[in-house]
Amino acid sequence: MKRLLIIMACLWFGSLQAQDWQDSFEDALALANEQNKPVVLVFSGSDWCGPCIRLKRGILDSEDFSAYAKDHYVLYNADFPRKKKNQLPEHKLNENKSLFTEYNPKGYFPLVVVMDKDQKVLGKTGFNRKASPQDYIALLDGFVK
Repeated sequence: MKRLLIIMACLWFGSLQAQDWQDSFEDALALANEQNKPVVLVFSGSDWCGPCIRLKRGILDSEDFSAYAKDHYVLYNADFPRKKKNQLPEHKLNENKSLFTEYNPKGYFPLVVVMDKDQKVLGKTGFNRKASPQDYIALLDGFVK
């Protein structure tokens, strides 16, 4: 019984973390317009790109970034996994490819694009392994101001 409660608590906590990331770019834009927040669009290769994985683990999944982002950004991850077991549904892959063509024509991974609610690009960045979550927040905020 105790084991079941622990598993359920982990799943519940995981679902709280996942709520910050929008399921579609369209949803992200709608929320950005509703809440007057910038969109943080992340291009990643979640199962093959080492810097993408480090960005996610070290910055994006950190408590500091998650808490700050919840109040200041709308988040969308345009992921491009390669492993068969991680493949995205076709509609999501097509949406990500469209975003890739428009916002990441040079094919950088990871690439983080900050844009306003009207899709005007305010700034782009990648991953700096020496950056803390607070440094990354300051960098993204610098694009918005």
